[in-house]
Amino acid sequence: MSLAALLAILSLSGAQAASGQQPSYDEAVRCTGLTQAASELEGGESSEGRSLYDAALYWSLTAIQAASRVGRTPTVAEGDQTRARIRAVRELSADDDDARTELQRCRARAPRLN
Repeated sequence: MSLAALLAILSLSGAQAASGQQPSYDEAVRCTGLTQAASELEGGESSEGRSLYDAALYWSLTAIQAASRVGRTPTVAEGDQTRARIRAVRELSADDDDARTELQRCRARAPRLN
């Protein structure tokens, strides 16, 4: 990911904060888990894999910001994200329709960086 893409993510997060459109902590953690899991399952070689990686990065940063807002420590937030990723890997590997639908919602809410 380029520096410009990372700056775009951070500026979008700031814009969300200013407009009050921030996702809840639980929603951000769930989207982090889903996008990280999908990225791992896809691999980073394809354009789809790179797009999933970008979404996972966005949601991870968003979850960290949400954790700070609700008073969770970085250690707790990291553990929550890890558990969410493990759960999502299981669901996506099992072709869980609800998880796939949630993943698409998360991806739609993440900025396109490429």
